[in-house]
Amino acid sequence: MEQQQSTEPTESTESSPLLNGNRELAVLYAIAGYLNRQVDVHDALQEVLAHVTRLLGLRTGWVWIFDDAGEPTVAASQHLPPYLADHSERMCGSCLCLDTFMGGSMEGASNINVLRCSRLKNAERDSDPSALGLRFHSSVPIYAGSTLLGVMNVASEDWRELRPDELQLLHIISDQIGLALQRARLSAEHTRAATRLATIEERNRLAREIHDTMAQGLAAIALQLETADALIKTKPERTHEAIQRALGLARHNLEEARRSVMDLRAAPLQEHTLPEALASLATAEPLPVVQYSYTPMLQFPALPARIEAGLYRIAQEALTNARKHANAQHITMRLSAEEQWINLSIQDDGNGFETDNVPTNTGHFGLTGMGERVRILGGSLCIFSEPSKGTCVEVSVPY
Repeated sequence: MEQQQSTEPTESTESSPLLNGNRELAVLYAIAGYLNRQVDVHDALQEVLAHVTRLLGLRTGWVWIFDDAGEPTVAASQHLPPYLADHSERMCGSCLCLDTFMGGSMEGASNINVLRCSRLKNAERDSDPSALGLRFHSSVPIYAGSTLLGVMNVASEDWRELRPDELQLLHIISDQIGLALQRARLSAEHTRAATRLATIEERNRLAREIHDTMAQGLAAIALQLETADALIKTKPERTHEAIQRALGLARHNLEEARRSVMDLRAAPLQEHTLPEALASLATAEPLPVVQYSYTPMLQFPALPARIEAGLYRIAQEALTNARKHANAQHITMRLSAEEQWINLSIQDDGNGFETDNVPTNTGHFGLTGMGERVRILGGSLCIFSEPSKGTCVEVSVPY
């Protein structure tokens, strides 16, 4: 991709007719309001692209956002030609506009107007109709302070060079996008910090609850046993009653202890959300490769500690089974949150087994423990498996 033209902003653009026009100011106001109200960044960028392309009389646009590792991803797109839209691999990797901005070789990256798109050079060479005649685009950086967050490109098959005042308008919009992205990231960091604090408070609460429950329960059992010991020779009937009460208290407190222990968070959950902990679990061993995904990607709901611990342990057991017992070559794990349910599925291509003929005396595949955890969480567990056809574990629990 080669740079075709550069246009330096001049002082006259500060009072350009475009920025003074009521329609353009109304669009800027609408974009600012939408970015402030919209929680999902991708939805906001999609709406901004629609406004920008309509305002400039263009058709196509896309926005690159750099992730924490500095890799660019397409966060929003508007009317991409089939040449790009139907071949996602053509929107991967570097190109001139991205390399230019990331390298900082152009002064502030503010003077770029028209670029010949390197992603479309093969289509241009071969006269590929699926590119819809698209050749050029205008690129505008998205900053938060001095930090480059992404790049916004706008294009059209009947390309015309953008005027300096139009480029200035794009820069104003890109600044608004940068502020919105920075705000979203700060909000995400605040959410993670709040989650960690809530986790610590929950652990302390559970510790106090376990201590109080067990201490009171053991004291009551001891009292009944002392009574039985004092009456064993003189009043055997009352001794028997005291022992039965002690047994009842012991069973009740044992069940309470089990519930409390289920509420305790697994160690990987101490400072991480459930999606983050499962990601670490998926990559704990290099082989077989575990393909892991979760939805929603943003603002995964905060869950009670007992649900996170239960799902983590179920996933841990299922992955261990697939890796060490089923000889799986590939594993897919998915976590999703709906309005009232959390769903976890783990699919492997391992040996499989007959679900109607599972040995009960060997703890085969840990099904008993997994079923017990799901039962305590009030959810459902479905296991689908056939010999030589792999196994699928599906768990749904309410929250």
